[in-house]
Amino acid sequence: MYRGSSFVKGALILGTAGLLSRFLGAGLRVFLAAIMGDEGIGLYQMAYPIYTTLLAISTAGIPIAVSKLVAENIAEGDYNGAYRVFRTSFFILAFLGAIFSLLMFLGANFLVENIAKDPRAYYSLVSISPAIFLVAIMSALRGFFQGQQNMMPTALSQLVEQMSRIGVVVFLVLILIPVSLEYAAAGAAFGAVAGAIMGLLLLVFIYLRSRKDFRRKIMEQSLERSFSFLQVIYRILALSLPITLGSLVIPLINLLDLSVVPLRLAEAGFTTENATALYGQLTGMANSIIQFPVILVIALAMSLVPAISEAHALQNSALIRGRTEVALRVTLFFSIPASAGLFVLAEPTTVVLFDNLSAAYPLSILAFGVIFLALYTSTSGILQGLGRPLDPVKNMLLGAAVKLLLSWFLTAEPQFNIGGAAFSTVIGFMVASLLNVRRVSILTGCRLQFGEMVLKPLGASILMCGSAVLIYRTVLSFVTVLLSERMAQGLALFSSITISAAVYVVVLFLIGGVRQEDLRAIPRLGPMLIRLAHRLGLMGGR
Repeated sequence: MYRGSSFVKGALILGTAGLLSRFLGAGLRVFLAAIMGDEGIGLYQMAYPIYTTLLAISTAGIPIAVSKLVAENIAEGDYNGAYRVFRTSFFILAFLGAIFSLLMFLGANFLVENIAKDPRAYYSLVSISPAIFLVAIMSALRGFFQGQQNMMPTALSQLVEQMSRIGVVVFLVLILIPVSLEYAAAGAAFGAVAGAIMGLLLLVFIYLRSRKDFRRKIMEQSLERSFSFLQVIYRILALSLPITLGSLVIPLINLLDLSVVPLRLAEAGFTTENATALYGQLTGMANSIIQFPVILVIALAMSLVPAISEAHALQNSALIRGRTEVALRVTLFFSIPASAGLFVLAEPTTVVLFDNLSAAYPLSILAFGVIFLALYTSTSGILQGLGRPLDPVKNMLLGAAVKLLLSWFLTAEPQFNIGGAAFSTVIGFMVASLLNVRRVSILTGCRLQFGEMVLKPLGASILMCGSAVLIYRTVLSFVTVLLSERMAQGLALFSSITISAAVYVVVLFLIGGVRQEDLRAIPRLGPMLIRLAHRLGLMGGR
């Protein structure tokens, strides 16, 4: 089972790249804020919602559909069919990317007048528009490699794209800031184009190097199947459209928050200014923090689609169950301690990151949603791999309906206020994730082993939380006299997170939560970690 579970390695590779990219992006935002100020950041940010929306429409769910279809064809020995899926998707994405890039470029004036409402954002919109075409082509190549369960090209291209973007942004902003603020914002927006160019060049280089071997497999295959161009397009679109609908559900929930939360806070007696501030604490602060622990699970879901698709194409129910079990274990073993840690360290986290103690209230509630958001993400990948992309959409829509109902009543209660909105989000994700788990269980026969998958990481997390609070308070008491208050809290928080994470891992080993197969799935380090665990007496004969 684990020999076929290389998707865990792929998830770790993608997750590591995703975390590095996020941290690099956060550093870039600090630089831009220092150089351009709030107004410049505002002009720069005005282009991004339009860009990301058009990019989502142009790429849709095609990359995930490509990875699934490529994996299925390769599992059946049809390398020619896999290559035909890639070429067709490349054509579709290049066409759509070119159309939407042109629409953004030529319609920049219209978008500025009717959406951004600031004519100075025109240059940012124009400068970022070519990135849609480039990223669309990149997504076709990434889907092709992911379908072969090779996540390294995607991870490397993400890092190259982000580092190139940062280099170009820093250079252009420093050059253009003396000219005008709008030109500097446009230079920052152009960084997305420069990053996409470098990421695409790397992917093309990797593709050209691997193409000869792939063509050899096409020549050697004995299977002969014939699908017309239109049939391939139909298969891609039939899978990608439901996935696109699913990707729009989370933005829909955010729109629900935007329309309901401030309105009901006003009903609770808050002024418009206070309601806006509380909404910012929920969406701009607490919600952004809980996205970080889910990065690895998002990567896991990307790896799961081709892995489950391969097993499904082979009609190997044992392999499907095995991979599903591994995915659920990994999801819960990461999300449970992340959720517990965010709960007990909510106050120092919001103070260190945002210098805002009040945001700890919604964060401490949203922390519990990490488990359910992670479960929903990984099980959605399983269901998509099984060819059931509409199931997660239906389940999340039910969760969104529950969230809306709870938000309407709880947020208007003064004693709950913004906490009511946070709690309703947690319940909404819980409903969607449990429905997903139930559907996965029915389709795969894999049952969620409560004792093994929930109680063991939960027990280790409780001890981890105790150590986290103790370490935070101890370090803070020593460094407060040496550093500024916020710097001292930052050092204490970092020490608490790193040491308590080690405590969690050790306790998990001691109570039998980690198996040799789990370590073996870690790229390169697996065998060394197994030997180290045996020497330290953490694993015994397991």
